[in-house]
Amino acid sequence: MSDESGPAPFTAIRGDERHHVYADLAAKGPVHPITTPAGMTAWLVTGYAETRALLSDPRLVKGGWTSGSYAHQLPQDVARGIHTTMLNSDPPDHPRLRRLVTSTFTRRRVEKLIPRIQQITDDLLAEADGRGTVDLISALAYPLAIGVICELIGIPEAERADFREWTLPAVSPGIHSYEEFHEAVASLLAYSRELIGKKRRDPQDDLLSDLIAARDDGEGLSQDELTSMIFLLVIAGHETTVNLIGNGMRALLTHPDQLALLRKRPELLDPAIEELLRHDGPVQSTLSYRTVEPVEAGGVTLPAGSVVYFALVAANRDPRTFPQGASLDITREAPTHVAFGHGIHYCVGAPLARVEARIAFRTLLDRFPDLRLAAPAESLTRTPSLIMNGLSALPVHLRLPAAA
Repeated sequence: MSDESGPAPFTAIRGDERHHVYADLAAKGPVHPITTPAGMTAWLVTGYAETRALLSDPRLVKGGWTSGSYAHQLPQDVARGIHTTMLNSDPPDHPRLRRLVTSTFTRRRVEKLIPRIQQITDDLLAEADGRGTVDLISALAYPLAIGVICELIGIPEAERADFREWTLPAVSPGIHSYEEFHEAVASLLAYSRELIGKKRRDPQDDLLSDLIAARDDGEGLSQDELTSMIFLLVIAGHETTVNLIGNGMRALLTHPDQLALLRKRPELLDPAIEELLRHDGPVQSTLSYRTVEPVEAGGVTLPAGSVVYFALVAANRDPRTFPQGASLDITREAPTHVAFGHGIHYCVGAPLARVEARIAFRTLLDRFPDLRLAAPAESLTRTPSLIMNGLSALPVHLRLPAAA
């Protein structure tokens, strides 16, 4: 909902409508007044240069747990239990939290997961093979992403069924009502508290047990920081990967020349993933920031106390930085995209998302040489959200029909 620029990108869900709305915004400038789906007056930054500059500007802050969605409406113990995250923290709390997390969420831990990620991918695709039409979101992207993040944290398989029901309202405040949001996050918080208690009594070889044990100058994570970390990892950790796989496969299947090039030159997979992240990234907008003093950006002065969001998918197609940014080119040489954010809040889970995408794309392309869309691209819909940018479904044919 923009005050001056027509349709809202957050509820633009058909085909490439969302990107068209952002392109119209970008043509008018890099900074825009908006009204969020929850009815809040704010500013939306769509320019690439402005996004990188402001996300490194100490005059924009998070504000702690009180800056989280519905923080002042939720019971305080719930708000603290889900919003005391790195993404809502400022220095000096933020560096302490990030050190504690990165000391346990290491590259070695991610690399150790690779055989298991491959096994889950193989099992899911073996189960899907032979069906006529398959939704890649429900058949692969979601169960792979939630399975990996739950194994990383240490959540038993039998206890994962409710997560999809909890995560959709949690990533779409304003799109979903306060009541739906409250019910979802309270359920996840109650589960997280119970899980932490189990890990304290019986530590395992998993990320949550290590986070409980981690210390920085003798100080560990508080209970609210631990439950908030589970909230962040489960919500952001799996939704981002689901959308990366779904959006990425849609992009490849709707650009057959690029798909053919990737099949011919598999060594392009890593740069292809970066181009897919730029072209149609998994995160639509950052969580909110707030200005502590007036800030000038893109010819606009943001007054002190302004709420600011950064439209990452728009910044990654800014025509001033990415000529022909709406096109997909897996050989593109371009500035670094901001699909995972920028500055001190750059996504700590980015390496894991890339690994999962690499395995999913490579396995799909190797196993299914005739993979193709099972519906017109313009009929595919995205999930309404202020934060996430993902498809509600991606129907595909895995193989050509058998000869009669």
